[in-house]
Parts: sequence; structure tokens; C-alpha cells
Amino acid sequence: MGFTIGGLREIRELRGAVRRPRRHGRVPGGTAVAAYTGLWGWDVVPGARARRATAHGGVVCSCGNASCAAPGAHPLVPGLSIPAGTPLDEAMEAWAAAWARGRGATVLLPTGLRFDVIEVPEAAGRRALLTLERMGLPLGPVALAPHGRAWFLVAPGAAARLPELLYRTGWDDTRLDLRGLGPGRHITAPPCDHGGRGQVGWLRPPEVATAADPPPARLLLGALAYATAGVARSDRGAGLRVS
Repeated sequence: MGFTIGGLREIRELRGAVRRPRRHGRVPGGTAVAAYTGLWGWDVVPGARARRATAHGGVVCSCGNASCAAPGAHPLVPGLSIPAGTPLDEAMEAWAAAWARGRGATVLLPTGLRFDVIEVPEAAGRRALLTLERMGLPLGPVALAPHGRAWFLVAPGAAARLPELLYRTGWDDTRLDLRGLGPGRHITAPPCDHGGRGQVGWLRPPEVATAADPPPARLLLGALAYATAGVARSDRGAGLRVS
């Protein structure tokens, strides 16, 4: 049964799982959790970890499901979260308990609460970011995942309105490698490992002025769609030249 770690009662329920560490830093990921919940005002979800399987070179998920569709990239326990604004000691104790419960954990950021995400290919994300910066448009954080995807953090509600927003910018009739992540989805938080593929990093790190108030997707979507379409054309052209 899922539950939310937000107060002393929920935290005490997990105390039996782990003895509180003498120093918070001894639990990997604790510093990141403190920054996300306290400094940036984001919720944190403890996630399962991906472990390399030496027998065949692949990865297995700490959730124990041999056929896990997203090893190391899904919540450890459904409904388990550390809300934004949780006092430092409570957040650290909750994270330590989650770490012990899953014999390790990764930091996930839920979308659809404090922000949504527009996901595009890395090359398109880098190209669009340069364009948006030159235009002087407001920007929120942008993360880069090791499987070649860029995550633009935008105001909540963007994922549900994506078809409408693409229509308004004239890109609704174009097949784009672009998608929105909203309620019920998650991204892996930098600098954590994503699915055993490597660490997630920041192309544009969070700032106090924008972390809790990311820009509306409509301000960025035209540049993102244009860059994504351009990268797709370049890839098709490269394929023709090679053949």
C-alpha cells in the first residue's frame, strides 16, 4: 500500500527499516534530496536502481521483476514520496529509510506537480537551447539523460495541452520526436544514474528564480519543434549519403 512521507508519523513507520545514520552524507543521494526538496521546491520520489548483470552484460532492476520494462527508472514503492518543503532532518531520515528498504535508491522527480517536461533528442535540445538563449526567452532547467534525450522543465499542464500547443504553433501536422511528460511520470534527477546507462546531467541547471516557476511551454515549443524537425532532416540526409 502506498503512502506519503510528509510528517513525523509516516517517518516513524520506516524507522524500523534502518538505524538513522550519524551523518546524512553517508547515505548516497542525500545531498541531492536536500537540495531538491529544500532549495528548489520540488518533490522527490525514491526510485529503484539498475544493477549490471555480469552474466550477460545487461542490467537488472532492484525491484526484483526480471522483465521490468524500465529498470532503475521507476518509483521504488508506488505512492512513496518526499514532498517539497519537508524539513531537512525529516527528509534525510526518510531518504535513509527508503535507501535501506530498497537496498539502494535513485532520486526521481515526479512530473505533473511542480513542472511538466518536454522531451526532445539531445541534438535538438542543444540547438533549441542556443536559439532560446539568443532570443532572451525565459528558460527553466534543462536536463540531459545518458540515452540522448534532453528534458526541458516547463510549467505544469503542458503535457496534456501538447497537441493544442503544437497546433497553435503550426507543427501539428509534422511527425516530431517530441513528447510531453506530465502527471504520473518521472525523470531521473541529476546526478543519478538512469537505467544503468550513466548519469543524468544539467544542460541548464536550476536557478532560484526559475526552479519553482518554470516557463510556459508555449514560449519554448516553437524553437523545440523547429530544432527537432531540423535534426530529423539532417539524420535522414546523412542516411542517404552513407547508402
